[in-house]
Amino acid sequence: MGAVLLSEFATEIVVPVCAVIGIAFSLVQWLLVSRVKLNPERHASGNSNKNGYSDYLIEEEEGLNDPRVVTKCAEIQSAISEGATSFLFTEYQYVGIFMVAFAILIFLFLGSVEGFSSKSQPCTYDKEKTCKPALATAIFSTISFLLGAITSVLSGFLGMKIATYANARTTLEARKGVGKAFIVAFRSGAVMGFLLAANGLLVLFVAINLFKLYYGDDWEGLFEAITGYGLGGSSMALFGRVGGGIYTKAADVGADLVGKVERNIPEDDPRNPAVIADNVGDNVGDIAGMGSDLFGSYAESSCAALVVASISSFGINHEFTAMLYPLLISSVGILVCLITTLFATDFFEIKAVKEIEPALKKQLIISTVLMTVGIAIVTWVGVPSSFTIYNFGDQKVVKNWQLFLCVGVGLWAGLIIGFVTEYYTSNAYSPVQDVADSCRTGAATNVIFGLALGYKSVIIPIFAIAISIFVSFSFAAMYGIAVAALGMLSTIATGLAIDAYGPISDNAGGIAEMAGMSHHIRERTDALDAAGNTTAAIGKGFAIGSAALVSLALFGAFVSRAAISTVDVLTPKVFIGLIVGAMLPYWFSAMTMKSVGSAALKMVEEVRRQFNTIPGLMEGRAKPDYATCVKISTDASIKEMIPPGALVMLTPLIVGTFFGVETLAGVLAGALVSGVQIAISASNTGGAWDNAKKYIE
Repeated sequence: MGAVLLSEFATEIVVPVCAVIGIAFSLVQWLLVSRVKLNPERHASGNSNKNGYSDYLIEEEEGLNDPRVVTKCAEIQSAISEGATSFLFTEYQYVGIFMVAFAILIFLFLGSVEGFSSKSQPCTYDKEKTCKPALATAIFSTISFLLGAITSVLSGFLGMKIATYANARTTLEARKGVGKAFIVAFRSGAVMGFLLAANGLLVLFVAINLFKLYYGDDWEGLFEAITGYGLGGSSMALFGRVGGGIYTKAADVGADLVGKVERNIPEDDPRNPAVIADNVGDNVGDIAGMGSDLFGSYAESSCAALVVASISSFGINHEFTAMLYPLLISSVGILVCLITTLFATDFFEIKAVKEIEPALKKQLIISTVLMTVGIAIVTWVGVPSSFTIYNFGDQKVVKNWQLFLCVGVGLWAGLIIGFVTEYYTSNAYSPVQDVADSCRTGAATNVIFGLALGYKSVIIPIFAIAISIFVSFSFAAMYGIAVAALGMLSTIATGLAIDAYGPISDNAGGIAEMAGMSHHIRERTDALDAAGNTTAAIGKGFAIGSAALVSLALFGAFVSRAAISTVDVLTPKVFIGLIVGAMLPYWFSAMTMKSVGSAALKMVEEVRRQFNTIPGLMEGRAKPDYATCVKISTDASIKEMIPPGALVMLTPLIVGTFFGVETLAGVLAGALVSGVQIAISASNTGGAWDNAKKYIE
């Protein structure tokens, strides 16, 4: 089989060191962001710039010396931060209850397999060997589920804290030019990206090593218990995404419908009662939700790869370095993203508005090219030249170059999905310009064009995902698909930095408007925000593409574990499962959309009420009651996130218990196939409409 160049001891050092470097880098970026002060202190030293001239005159003209502006920015920032923090704390209380309940369920389901016996049992895949008891698997799976859930919640919360810390600082830097503002917004995004990637890696690595103390040589049991980590991450992400999404959209619709359409005041005008809720929504939906979401995909793809590897030659021969191949990819990913980030913040400076989007695009290209080299090196030093992978009961012989291609195809598919998403959602290209043009004849044609754009934008990403599935499965069975998903997520730190940059810029624009800054500054923040809408869609594209691959890898792990060699579509049991599974994403979407609708209705009524009953509000003499609007969004999203979440979590348990494994296999396959299509089309339609609006403005 051939030996591995990287020793076990070296692996034990490389992985945590890379994770610590990632955390250290994010702290450095955070310190650099915190240099922008939010208290009005000006001109102690005459502040001379590169040319030796003082910036003073320019600042006079822009009204920059006005300490009231800085104070106002600080006030708005703290209002947004408080709103976001209180929402997340409320959400986490509810989610916490659910987390404990689900952990108990996991323990009961897994423990009851052998009637909670604490005796060793024959291994699932190798009956001659004895493995640790089912009770141990139940306990350790529950622990890793809770670990994953807590890490996921923490990822979202830290992301939100950083974003709300950076939004006003981005606004203040926009006074000095678009380049300075871009750097602050991007650095803050990088803080979130690197913290999340490094924390996810470190916690998983530590958990594997601690579990190993008990499991010893029983790697099959060890890595089966570790799968709980992925489940915990993604189940919390589900609630973060749904709750945050309902919050942000309800506030958005309420603020725009009454403010812009009925009262004809600008977006983010301080007279609008829903304006703080709208800005809070960007942070809890697009930052906290997205953070948890990508962490969930990342944890799941790592776990899926580890489970398959543990019953392949890596696990059977106890090759620790090869076993941790998924973690080594993520470690190199952190280093690659670190170099890539410097290209945006330190090596090149943005001087004009038109350079923003190319700079973000370069981030994707540079990270992908460097990562390809990184994967080649890791595969060369971390994997034997030839090995076997478990493939539905057989062991399939795989060469290391084939494994490299599996990861590489996932990585490049991610880039293609990113670029296609950008083409369909950026106002620099014809699809969005067509949508904007269709508005000449009214809202109906705009809706038709927008929906058509979304449906059309599915074509290339689906082919990209299909090709990566075919290549990776042909070479390395289910392990290939799991590492392809990891390849797509290997540059997660850069992907998240680009993604978090969007909402931070959006907030910065809102703060500029609310603080009454000049239109020059609003133009700069709008330019940052338009690029941000596109990057947010790119981030969603990555999340959807990787989730599709991860789901397939987990489906493979499920089918292997349930000892099904083939899923026959022609048996009625499987076929009804397929049809019902394909319906589930529609049911889920209906629930979430209706929730947004009813929450937005309450918001619209409240905003109208305030405009009608608070004297002097339209003239700017009275202050609106922001808190009531924040409360409406919070209450609605907390109440409404439970049913969709329960639908997703309980369906597999109910179907599996009452209808058996074959039907469940059908349900999972159906949901995967239809969910990907809806997700890509809906995400791109939304991004395109948003940017078409910006294009017209």
